[in-house]
Amino acid sequence: MSQKNVRWWPKSIKARRRLTIFLIAAPVFIAAVVLSLYALKCTVVYFYTPAQWIEAKVPVGKTVRLGGLVKPGSVVKTPDGVTQFTVQDKLKEIAVVYKGELPDLFREGQGVVCEGEVTGATSLKAVQVLAKHDEKYIPKNVQKELEKQGEWRPEAGMDKPKLVQRPFQ
Repeated sequence: MSQKNVRWWPKSIKARRRLTIFLIAAPVFIAAVVLSLYALKCTVVYFYTPAQWIEAKVPVGKTVRLGGLVKPGSVVKTPDGVTQFTVQDKLKEIAVVYKGELPDLFREGQGVVCEGEVTGATSLKAVQVLAKHDEKYIPKNVQKELEKQGEWRPEAGMDKPKLVQRPFQ
């Protein structure tokens, strides 16, 4: 095939080099981006409230974080170190099973975040349980979800945190 028949190929050597480098670099760059996104997909852990969990129909075996309040009267501790409890929001509730030492601030009626594997439509096997130390410190997305459900209680001290100025030490 002669150069006369190839109209899209540039005539100058400099332009040919640029085009050749682009034709090699573009697929390599695209492959790197695709592989990076695929690798990140496996490490993402989604956060759900119980109502969001049920609405999303989270599949069994997926690792997630569940946030809400520990339902009063739902905590059951067994002698082998397993604790069963229910995490609720105003709309729905999810059963949680956890084996291990619970945080000191863990108690009924308090906020909690559990990370673990989904074992059923409304059950979680937790590998980590975090208890909230103060209702004043709450992520904005959780606050918005509680407000939407009518569970947000500013009169109970759940107002926006105030800045405290401290002298330099």
